[in-house]
Amino acid sequence: MDLYPISSKSLEKFYHIDGDLLGQQYKDHMSDYHQWEQKDHADQWIIFPENMGPRLSIDETSPSNGELYTVVTNKDAHGKKGALVAIVAGVQSEYVISVINRIPFKYRQKVVEITLDMANTMNLIVKRCFPNAERVIDRFHVQKLAYDALQEMRIAHRWDAINEETDAIQNARLEHRCYSPEVLPNGDTKKLLLFRSRYLLFKSPEKWTPQQSIRAKILFDMYPDIKKASWLVHKLRVIYNTSKHRGIAYKKLALWFNEVTDSGFKSFNTISATIYSHYNEILNYFNNRATNASAESFNAKIKRFRTTLHGVRDLKFFFYRLAKIYA
Repeated sequence: MDLYPISSKSLEKFYHIDGDLLGQQYKDHMSDYHQWEQKDHADQWIIFPENMGPRLSIDETSPSNGELYTVVTNKDAHGKKGALVAIVAGVQSEYVISVINRIPFKYRQKVVEITLDMANTMNLIVKRCFPNAERVIDRFHVQKLAYDALQEMRIAHRWDAINEETDAIQNARLEHRCYSPEVLPNGDTKKLLLFRSRYLLFKSPEKWTPQQSIRAKILFDMYPDIKKASWLVHKLRVIYNTSKHRGIAYKKLALWFNEVTDSGFKSFNTISATIYSHYNEILNYFNNRATNASAESFNAKIKRFRTTLHGVRDLKFFFYRLAKIYA
């Protein structure tokens, strides 16, 4: 149990023991939990300066009851022993900064790269705690904003189609006739077309199935604005996939930004403002193509461990278990 994210209950069927009793025995007698030097403040913060490395990730996670914690991990540990650098309660920047600054400056100044999302709090934490680190905004957070903008347009059209169909049904009733919706060449109604197009808009055109290609053609013929927005999303994906150098990405993103501005799509205002505000951090991705995948993976491990335990009753002990496995 010191080495793997397993629960005492999961051992019952293999060893014919009382899992609850084993868990209590492990906590009180078999482990060094009660002698753990970070036990008193473990539900507020734990830090492991010895696990610092040149490349870190910072993200937020929710180990229990929706409470948010800031998690710092060492990328070079690849989610194994030595990955956990710090867990701090909350995402309030000043408090998180005060905790991370407990790590000696000689360790913090050696950090050269940190990947993060676009939250201003995370940006401030990194700027204040790791002054020599290059801040890299994860590409998938940027692309998600573009996907969300495209889906917002699709949803707006779908609500229009729903309202249009509702009005048509009511008019048919008033006129004592049966309502029959228009059926498109692929068998969809307009409402179903917009509903079933959700997933194809997340994919590159070359990955569409034959049926999705037919649906996309009908969708784009009926809604040219969705076609234009889909093309903008695809172009952003291509920029990230094909730009090998920061200078090339800079020029391509500038042209893409101008296209978004010229399109006049209100749903793309958020991503436009984000790129304008975080241009340098977004471009830093193209230096080493660093992502926050390691942080997302570590968060997934925390969630799976929580599920294995059927919930977290004692946060301090839960963090002790995480520390034994990943610190």
